[in-house]
Amino acid sequence: MDIFDYIIVGAGSAGCVLAERLSADGRARVLVLEAGGSDRRAKIRVPIGYGMSFHDPRVNWRFQAGPDPELDNRRMYWPRGKVLGGSSAINAMVYARGLPGDFDDWEAAGNPGWGAATAAGVFNRIERRITPAGTEGEGPLHVSDRRAEYHPLGRHYLKAAQTLGLPEGDTVTGEGVGPYWTTTKGGRRHSAADAFLRPAMARRNLKVITGAEVLGLEFRDLRATGVRYRKGGETRRADCRGEVILSAGSVKSPQLLQLSGIGPGALLSRFGIEVRLDAPGVGGALQDHLSMTYSFRCTEPTLNQVLGGLPGQVGAALRYLLRRDGPLSLSVNQMGGLVRSRPGLARADTQLYCNPLSYSTVYRDRRPLLQPDRWPGFILGYNPCRPTSRGRIDIDSPDPTAQPAITPNSLSTNTDIADMIAGARLIERMLETSAMRGLIAGPNGFSPVGQSDDALLADIRARAATVYHPCGTCRMAPREAGGVVDPSLRVWGAEGLRVVDASIFPNITSANTNAPTIMAAMRAADLILAGT
Repeated sequence: MDIFDYIIVGAGSAGCVLAERLSADGRARVLVLEAGGSDRRAKIRVPIGYGMSFHDPRVNWRFQAGPDPELDNRRMYWPRGKVLGGSSAINAMVYARGLPGDFDDWEAAGNPGWGAATAAGVFNRIERRITPAGTEGEGPLHVSDRRAEYHPLGRHYLKAAQTLGLPEGDTVTGEGVGPYWTTTKGGRRHSAADAFLRPAMARRNLKVITGAEVLGLEFRDLRATGVRYRKGGETRRADCRGEVILSAGSVKSPQLLQLSGIGPGALLSRFGIEVRLDAPGVGGALQDHLSMTYSFRCTEPTLNQVLGGLPGQVGAALRYLLRRDGPLSLSVNQMGGLVRSRPGLARADTQLYCNPLSYSTVYRDRRPLLQPDRWPGFILGYNPCRPTSRGRIDIDSPDPTAQPAITPNSLSTNTDIADMIAGARLIERMLETSAMRGLIAGPNGFSPVGQSDDALLADIRARAATVYHPCGTCRMAPREAGGVVDPSLRVWGAEGLRVVDASIFPNITSANTNAPTIMAAMRAADLILAGT
C-alpha cells in the first residue's frame, strides 16, 4: 500500500496546478486521483469541439439540478469536466480574471492575504499572453489574443457599445467591451492539464491515476489519513502522511465531505452517516451566473454560413489541419466584457457576450455549434456579475456514486430580479443603435425591444440558463460566519485536510470562473509549501 505526502482528489483546473507545484521539488510524493480518463481526444484538443463534449459521459459528469421555483420549476443541466483538465478541458476557453474588487471582497469577507494586489501577482505568474505583437509573461498557461481571426460581425457590436458610451477595455483584467482572450496555444485548447499537469507527469514522485472515483475520506479522529476510491470495479485505499486536498469541484467536493461525515449534522444523520464534524456551511452558499440570450437573423453572413453546410465545414477542417487556424480553432464567444448596466453604479455589474453564430436547439445531445441555423444569425447575451441568491448542494443518498441534490435557488432575491431586467434593458439599448439596426433583419424568437418589465421577467423565467460557473459550496470565511475553510484553505475543525477549487470562493467573481480557480490553486500551493 503506497503512502503519499499529498493526495489530490481531482485533476481539474485546481488539481493540475497543485500537482505541478507540490511535486516540483522532487521530495514530496504526490498522488492525483481523477475519476475521468485521458484528455487526448480530438473534441477536446480542437477548440470548437467543446460543443461535442457538452453531453459526453466519457468526459462529463452531466449533473442535473433540481427544479428551480423562480425559473418555472425548470431543471438545469450542469456539465462539469470528468477528465484530465476537468472543466478547463470542456469549457468555452474564455479567460477573464474578473474585477480587482472581486478579490478585495474576498479579503473583506475575513480572508487576509486574498486581496486584489496579491491576486494580481499570482495571475501574472500564471499567464503567458500571446499577442500579435509577441509574447508577454513567462507563465505556463497560454492566454491568446485571437481578435485578428474573429468574425467581422464583431465590428457592429463594438460600434454599438461605443455608441452607448460603454468603455473599450481589456477583457482579461477589468471593465470594458472588447474581444475575449482564450486559453489556446497554436490553434489548440490549452487546458490546465496542458499547462501544469502534463509537464509534471514525467516526475517520479508524481503519480496520476485516472478512472479512479473517490468514494470517501479516511480519518484518524479528526485527521484525514487517506481516501477510498474505486478503480476498475475494485475498491482501493491510498494513505497520506501529509494532507488530503479536495479539488473535485463545487459539486463533488462538498459531496465528498458530507459522505465522510463533515457537513450539516441533521442531513448526515438522516442518511445514517456518522457525524464527524457538524458543519452546516458544507454545500451551502452556492452561487452561479444566470444568463439570458437573444438570437437574431442578420443582413450579412455569419459563422452559420461557414459551419452550417458541408462545403464550409470541409473548408474549415482543411484550414485547421493545414494551418491550425480558422473557426475550428476559436471559441464562438468572441466579443463582450464587463460593463455597467445603468448610470450611477460604482463598478461593472453585467457581463456581455456576442457570438457570430446562432443555433436554436440541442442537436443529438450536443451544443449544435456545427449545426447552426440555416440563415445568417448571431446571439447576444448577458449575465449579472454578482448574484445575491444562494443555493445548496447536498447528498441525496449515502451512495457515493449517486448524484447529489443541486438546488440553485436562482432569482430568489429582488436584487437579482432587478439586475436581470437591467441587463435585458441594456441589450435593448444596444439593439436600438444604428450599428445594430443596420445589421439585424429581425429577431429569431423573443426580443427585449419594446417589452414591459413583466414581459422581460416572464421570458427570463422561461429561458434563463446557467453559465456553468458554480462556486462557494465550501466557502472560505470565518467559521462563525458559516465558512468551511480558513484563509489557508484548511477545513475548519479538521486536520490534514484542505479544499482547493472554485467551491472555496467567498463570493462569485464578476466574470468567468476558470482563471480565478487557477489563481486560487496557485495561491494555495504557495501557502501549503510555506507550511501555513
